[in-house]
Amino acid sequence: MKHTKVKELLNSASTLPEVNAKGWVRTFRNNQFIALNDGSTINNIQCVVDFENTSDEILKRITTGAAVSVVGALVESKGAGQKYEIQVSSLEILGDSDPEKFPMQPKKHSLEFLRENAHLRVRTNAFGAIMRIRSVLSFAVHSYFQEKGFVYVNTPIITGSDAEGAGEMFKVTALPFDNTPRTEDGSVNYKEDFFGKETNLTVSGQLEGETFAMALGQIYTFGPTFRAENSNTSRHLAEFWMIEPEVAFNDLNDNMDLAEDFIQYVIKYVLEKCPEDLKFLEGRLLEEEKSKPQAERSEMALLEKLDFVLKNNFKRVSYTEAIDILRNCTPNKKKKFNYIINEWGADLQSEHERYLVEKHFKCPVILFDYPANIKAFYMRLNDDTEPGKETVRAMDILFPGIGEIVGGSQREERFDVLVEKMKALNINEEELSWYLDTRRFGSAVHSGFGLGFERLVLFVTGMSNIRDVIPFPRTPGSAEF
Repeated sequence: MKHTKVKELLNSASTLPEVNAKGWVRTFRNNQFIALNDGSTINNIQCVVDFENTSDEILKRITTGAAVSVVGALVESKGAGQKYEIQVSSLEILGDSDPEKFPMQPKKHSLEFLRENAHLRVRTNAFGAIMRIRSVLSFAVHSYFQEKGFVYVNTPIITGSDAEGAGEMFKVTALPFDNTPRTEDGSVNYKEDFFGKETNLTVSGQLEGETFAMALGQIYTFGPTFRAENSNTSRHLAEFWMIEPEVAFNDLNDNMDLAEDFIQYVIKYVLEKCPEDLKFLEGRLLEEEKSKPQAERSEMALLEKLDFVLKNNFKRVSYTEAIDILRNCTPNKKKKFNYIINEWGADLQSEHERYLVEKHFKCPVILFDYPANIKAFYMRLNDDTEPGKETVRAMDILFPGIGEIVGGSQREERFDVLVEKMKALNINEEELSWYLDTRRFGSAVHSGFGLGFERLVLFVTGMSNIRDVIPFPRTPGSAEF
């Protein structure tokens, strides 16, 4: 008999004479009531066992974590909290779970403990909800861009270019470590390597994406990216997923419009598709915050916060205006910030971004027109900036609780200006000659942005640590599983 998903059984239009459900035991109480979950929903279905006619040997094997198959009638539930339950007529143990060894017992576990058991933590309610939401958000990303006529492009994971110019990249090599070929000056001879040159894991698909946008008009990438940045924080991962649209003929204002519309679309999508998972995570967050001092608690509940992003236009503020606000704000004057803002040109930290969003404007904020010397080489130089205060057509979107969630810019479309910027930063023109070709042949105004997918999942789920919204987190000193 073909089994039916728990979600379908709980949403059934009527009782049924016989159904088959398969899943994992969450709890088994009074030798009679199995709470069964198969991952299709956060809700368990209660399966009522006729313990008087079931052998003790089988009853002993119905333990938390065990995989079972039950057959029986779907009847109206006598207990509160769910519409239906299964009156079990036959039960089969598909896979045993030793209660002495299975770590996911039905009790409260710390997030640190769950990270150490990342291969099993998805069997908990919280992580089941997070991963279903992540899946739906991922689909929403594709849905948005496909509906808008964007072309999905798979950019390389192994690359010879450093898109950000940051240098924090993982090297890819097939050279032997115990006998590495060297040049006459003692440096590694990458000509002997697999690709004949130095290569790395990508930090961004943007540069390659731009080349496709300049032929297909509007494209997006959605794939893994890597940063060898030794940031052991709740907001950084060494391996994460990036969403990067690039659009020909879009200027910075178009870019901001696109990013705002995109974010509101995917949040609305997940609100419609995952109401039960979001409601559960909201309850979890409220419980967690009870132990925090009042000043550290969120001003809004999770669903209220998501709704707030949908109903409020993002506030657009220039970097220069933001610096004035920060320089004159109370935390800065009283030296409460870890990084004091003294002058124009400072690189904003998460504490500054969150102050602007959560305390000053109290809505999502888009900062634009940043100083050129703190932004990447490919961003378009503004025409009307004074010497020493050059700005670029960059924009960052800041969210409550997260800080920066999106970074983007209008790209520098002028060949001569781009070459001068590359020279000033000692970026090898020859290695990026292919990128410069997009400015040599039919250049045009174009823009794009990058959104770290995990930061979006972090915001939508209300979690506080980015390691809890990716299946197997990769962080400094940790590459388990």
